Amino acid sequence: MSNVLTHYNYLHAIPEPGLQEFKTAAYLAAKLEAAGYAVTCHIGGATGIVGIYDSGLPGPVLGIRADMDALTHIIDGKTIQRHTCGHDAHCAMLLTAAEEIIAENSIKKGKLKIIFQPAEETGAGAKIMLEAGVIDDIDILLGMHIRPIQECRSGQIIEAMYYSSSCTIKAIIKGIPAHGARPHLGVNAIDGAIAAITAVNAIHMNPVVACSAKCTRFLCDSGVTNAIPERAAITFDIRAQYNDTMKELKEKVIRAIHAGAATVGATVESLEIPTELPAAELDPEITKILGDIIVESFGKEALCPPFTTPGGEDFFWYTSKLPHLKAGFTGLGVDAEPGLHHPDMHFDLSALENGVIIHKKSIIKFLNESCTD
Repeated sequence: MSNVLTHYNYLHAIPEPGLQEFKTAAYLAAKLEAAGYAVTCHIGGATGIVGIYDSGLPGPVLGIRADMDALTHIIDGKTIQRHTCGHDAHCAMLLTAAEEIIAENSIKKGKLKIIFQPAEETGAGAKIMLEAGVIDDIDILLGMHIRPIQECRSGQIIEAMYYSSSCTIKAIIKGIPAHGARPHLGVNAIDGAIAAITAVNAIHMNPVVACSAKCTRFLCDSGVTNAIPERAAITFDIRAQYNDTMKELKEKVIRAIHAGAATVGATVESLEIPTELPAAELDPEITKILGDIIVESFGKEALCPPFTTPGGEDFFWYTSKLPHLKAGFTGLGVDAEPGLHHPDMHFDLSALENGVIIHKKSIIKFLNESCTD
């Protein structure tokens, strides 16, 4: 057996939120250095790590990325961090593969870059790595994510995960405060917010393409119950299968928020988009090769076809900002349930060995065989 469960158990016990993955980063960096990688820490002034193994011979540059951050949950009134999206598993699998591939002297040419990225959940991590130039020299970039039981079972692997574009829009609706006995002298911010939400709900897009826009937060409190509130804060979660669909939907949502609030005399005091993730752009050739690796490793019954999810993944900032990248992204079946981001998420730990195998065989295939030259 490999070290994957040892690494997983340690990382699972020290969950840390985005950009605060200090213990996680220290552990990963130390293990990479011990394995023989040239390691750079504190990428972009943050917690990102890159380990480089250069064979010294000409060949492609392969990057494999794993995310490090945990999620924050409020459980029994307490704010805690838990690894409920599997990022601890992603790091454990990639670290194990990185150790074994060097110990076995399996890299014959080219350069391997092991990338441990912070802050995937906030959408900030990939941008930090991009701004630091970590990805600039990479020819092929691979990613992997464990999957819920509803998508594929333990022992199966999805050859291509097509994540959707997503963004969050926050708006402050401003009315005019007044006494509750004299509502005609004011403009109720609650009415303005409700009108904005109704306008967004009335948006129609091409039903052939999956997309959605919905209000996920509504905050308003004047502090008393007999006054017309001046401000209300609303947040919308927006998702679209394709980037051009997201562009159109986002423009319509912003117009709807302004127009809806205006129908009752309210205004939009501020509007911001704190998080935004592009839709997946994967290279068909890389996907085909990954599919072949899965079949060679585990048989045809293990191969699951490409899967489209409304979930977002900041990995695709890399392909969005660097179109020359040939990217592949697999989904590892681990029987995760009840579901990702659930505070009690759990999965079949034995399936992590499959992820290690896929990583190692991908490294050998893409570097030694230079199959994309």
